[in-house]
Amino acid sequence: MSLFDRPFDPDHDAALVTGAGNGIGRAIAQALVGEGVRTVFADVSDERVTTAIASSPRPELAIPWVGDLSRREERDRLLKDATDALGTITRFVHSASPPRREADHILAVSDETWTAMREVNVDAGFELSRGLARALIAAKRPGSFLMVTSLHAGTPRNLPHYSASKAALTMVVKEFAKALGRHGIRVNALVPGAVAAGGFVADPSMVRHIPMGRMGKADDLAPMALATLSDRIGGYVTGASVLVDGGMSLTNWFETPALDGV
Repeated sequence: MSLFDRPFDPDHDAALVTGAGNGIGRAIAQALVGEGVRTVFADVSDERVTTAIASSPRPELAIPWVGDLSRREERDRLLKDATDALGTITRFVHSASPPRREADHILAVSDETWTAMREVNVDAGFELSRGLARALIAAKRPGSFLMVTSLHAGTPRNLPHYSASKAALTMVVKEFAKALGRHGIRVNALVPGAVAAGGFVADPSMVRHIPMGRMGKADDLAPMALATLSDRIGGYVTGASVLVDGGMSLTNWFETPALDGV
């Protein structure tokens, strides 16, 4: 059997993906059901969830859930509904994040926008992970969690609420990974670069800063996400921030050499 055959156990694995209605979350959720994993597609938009499930490779394995993760009671409801539907959740992906406006710089971002970004990115990631970890520990079962962070967890983005929340989520990953490893629960971060998905519209001129020569797509993230989530493939990986950025993080103010004559 190939190392890449059956990365998950469909008889025992069940997944929850937030932000599953579009972008990176959608690509990962669709890839999970494609591997035979029963998956809750959670999103704030009923229309997006319905479309994501309908276009997935195995819609019969998908469970829709719609709610606003900026509200504590909705986060609690998601935990209950996911468990009621699928039993113990062994794979968790937190990709939900509020829309971003380029106008929300340090002097313009409102208290409401700042709070909503923190509640969805950080609070929901923390509370959902903690609730799912408690259930796994009680059941004496292993699991794997993946938080979608950002290159801007470490570099400014001109959107302080977004960058600060992703930096906080990165530390949540490390705290959970350290505490849960002895229980067989791995926790990692997936770090996308300039990915044209989830409402992000990039300036085409950004391509010159990407060694791979193109913008990223949501589907570029899904294979690495599944490899990290899989105990068969990524079973000794925890506390890691896995870059999938086409080399964008390698760039600085120096131009890439032309390599003339090679």
